[in-house]
Amino acid sequence: MKRIKVALVATLALLGVSWLLADTLWPQPFGYFPFRTVFMQLSGVIAIGAMSVAMLLALRPKWLEPHLDGLDKLYRLHKWLGITALVVSVLHWWVGRGTKWMVGWGWLVRPPRGPRPDPSQLGAIEGWLRGQRGLAESVGEWAFYAAALLMVLALVKRFPYHLFRKTHKWLAVAYLALVYHAAVLVKFSYWRQPVGWLVAALLLGGSVAALRVLAGRVGAGRKVAGVIDALEYHPALRVLESRVALQPGWPGHAAGQFAFATSDPREGAHPYTIASAWNPQERRITFITKALGDHTGRLHERLKVGMPVTVEGPYGCFDFEDGSRRQIWIGAGIGITPFVARMKQLAAQPQALPIDLFHPTAVHEASAIDKLQADARAAGVRLHLLVDAQDGRLDGPRLRATVPDWREASIWFCGPARFGQALRKDLIAHGLPPRQFHQELFQMR
Repeated sequence: MKRIKVALVATLALLGVSWLLADTLWPQPFGYFPFRTVFMQLSGVIAIGAMSVAMLLALRPKWLEPHLDGLDKLYRLHKWLGITALVVSVLHWWVGRGTKWMVGWGWLVRPPRGPRPDPSQLGAIEGWLRGQRGLAESVGEWAFYAAALLMVLALVKRFPYHLFRKTHKWLAVAYLALVYHAAVLVKFSYWRQPVGWLVAALLLGGSVAALRVLAGRVGAGRKVAGVIDALEYHPALRVLESRVALQPGWPGHAAGQFAFATSDPREGAHPYTIASAWNPQERRITFITKALGDHTGRLHERLKVGMPVTVEGPYGCFDFEDGSRRQIWIGAGIGITPFVARMKQLAAQPQALPIDLFHPTAVHEASAIDKLQADARAAGVRLHLLVDAQDGRLDGPRLRATVPDWREASIWFCGPARFGQALRKDLIAHGLPPRQFHQELFQMR
């Protein structure tokens, strides 16, 4: 999370500082309307800059993953940039539109306009841009309404994923309209200064990204076709285990990584953690999916052996590689998936690394537990199975009592976010360095 915060603050600081090199928030003589003019420019630069970076992140750039600790963190940054853009855009809209309302209501008195520049004294580009201002304001206002609605829908968890995927894509159209709005209305003198160069680069990069999103080219170079060749459903757990045979082209994956899988083009791609080690001779990967929503709840009925699947990836940096001499794993519920993959890898490539695996679960399903215990034995992992009803819940004191040398270990957690946050808070409070706690933020919206 620290890297996400640093990246967010750095992005906003770069936009803000570059603007301050070109303008001021304390115009002279100071008053509401002079301040409104500069605030509209600052808020516009920050809003379109944040949206542009968010649009670039929507392309899932592989090269950026290691710097943000995985695509899950990258998408969290994408989300917070979107929220920032939404908040700043609302302020930008209110100062612009609300001022006109307040003048109409008699709350404010607009000062007389100064003399307009002689068009003959303006360059061709500046003159053309000035002629576009009225249209750009109207386009920007309606694009703002559309973008705000789509962003709010994206934040509503109850909004179905398949509808979210379809509607969220149209943000790219609203963004392109806002690019036109910004290019016309940014103060012309900025284009000769660092803030203008930065905004121009972001508008260009964001526009290319938006066009790729609309063309369905996100992750296009990382997609491989496959066929489902085995399915096993565990009804008590509401978990489906799907094995996919891939065609040549898959680059291989590390245990703990995930991929986007598409079995129904109308539903689109969904992210799933890979639950198998990679063997290039077999070219098969396994997904373990829990019924958590409409789509995943119907998978066990809809998927059939022989059905074609497209797999995109791999993504993620939850790869167990941190150089520690000891590890503690916590896989809560369906969060056990990345640890299953790692155990299969360790069974094939043993390492002399002490590992304790805690698996809290609400349901004891014999066949699934038998598989898990067999994987743990083969990998040399010490398994702690905790069924809620008979064993109680896992918490910080219980973990610390079970593994006395826990401070020497790196902690790898996958499961409910609040559970992970509570464990992290407890362990750090008792002396665990924050860098030793690794948590998957497996939420793509």
